[in-house]
Amino acid sequence: MVYIYKGMQIALGADMRYATPDCKLSIMEAKWGLIPDMAASVTLRELVRIDVAKELTMTGRIISGTEAAHLGLVTRCMEDPMTEAKKVANEIASRSPDSVAA
Repeated sequence: MVYIYKGMQIALGADMRYATPDCKLSIMEAKWGLIPDMAASVTLRELVRIDVAKELTMTGRIISGTEAAHLGLVTRCMEDPMTEAKKVANEIASRSPDSVAA
């Protein structure tokens, strides 16, 4: 898995994010002279400490899925994220729609 450029910003908008340990994540706009304009500047600082958000945004550093989990960028890191995501989706689907919507 690779979450780079707009893919990373889309992933940040998800309720839960799963990654493999060798997944590569980055906010690359700084390398291209752009600003993260798809809400990454808002969602990123809600997930990680502000100094970490600034470092990742200003440097465009590529991090692994393992580091992303440590920083709080991804919900969990595992070898088979699709299976885990389906398992969690099924569990959520079995709950009360009212409680899930809250």
